[in-house]
Amino acid sequence: MKIVVLAGGISTERDVSLSSGTMIYRALKARGHQAVLLDVYLGYEKEAGKDLKDIFEEEKDWAGELGTITEKNPDISQIKAMRPDGDKNFFGPNVIKLCQSADAVFMALHGENGEDGKIQACFDLLGITYTGTDYVSSALAMDKGISKELFAFHHIPTPAGIRLRKEQKQKEGVPFPCIVKACCGGSSVGVGIAMNESEYESALEEAFKYDDEVIVEQYIDGREFSVGVMDGKALPVIEIAPLQGFYDYKNKYQPGSTIETCPAHISPEKTRELQMYAEKAFAALRMKNYARMDFMMNREGEVFCLEANTLPGMTPTSLLPQEAAAVGISFGELCEKILEAAQK
Repeated sequence: MKIVVLAGGISTERDVSLSSGTMIYRALKARGHQAVLLDVYLGYEKEAGKDLKDIFEEEKDWAGELGTITEKNPDISQIKAMRPDGDKNFFGPNVIKLCQSADAVFMALHGENGEDGKIQACFDLLGITYTGTDYVSSALAMDKGISKELFAFHHIPTPAGIRLRKEQKQKEGVPFPCIVKACCGGSSVGVGIAMNESEYESALEEAFKYDDEVIVEQYIDGREFSVGVMDGKALPVIEIAPLQGFYDYKNKYQPGSTIETCPAHISPEKTRELQMYAEKAFAALRMKNYARMDFMMNREGEVFCLEANTLPGMTPTSLLPQEAAAVGISFGELCEKILEAAQK
């Protein structure tokens, strides 16, 4: 198959996306597909006399040229400076044409303009086949405030919390310690734990750098878990235990920063409970194909669904590939299954 692996972009999760895209691209090439790794924002400048379809025949590995994950958030201003026309057209040169030439687009995008449904909606209008869920469920899951409302409606336990705009500061009903996070962020960018008023003000300031709305919610002291779901069925539960601090951007993507155990060392009853709530969250957000749900379990054994990820990371340290491996699905097979689901 001719496949465009779409990555990069201008979200705060750009580096993560490029790492996911690189892994996917190389796995698909190894399985005999004609794959192209493409930055959705920078695109591909067509060479004189070259037909775009010929790009799929190239053996060149572009992946190493696009970047790796750093400990800090990427400098998006530098990326935007490379596209003086970026404010008029988000898609880089030849991106749409290449995607239309492909049999499918493997979505390796993360964060804004990737997981928020906008690109999915555009592809639906253009008849482009893509992996992952559709634009409706993408938009629902990206907004943590809407997700929490749907969780509550469908009786999926979630931490108590409120939504605040920039002009609001009062966290009525949410005691310290609390979590402050950007409403539509990901990869724990713009997330902070506040133990007192001073830390709360700092956490608000940081979160508002990434979004005009934030979520302030109950801090759950306990163990963190994640559960992938494919075609509505939950994968094994994985436990995430950072060696220092909480599961922030650095601990998610720097090897050796976190101990990940899959299957998690919990009772069969708790395993089934987490998997059941993951499947319920998948259904509540109208998801298709695959996704991943994140959970906390407090010291009393109560579980809370934090959020849903519609395009889970596919990096060397990502959770979904580890969960799939626990049931005998290799990384390449996982990519193949995701592609097959896109064709249905």
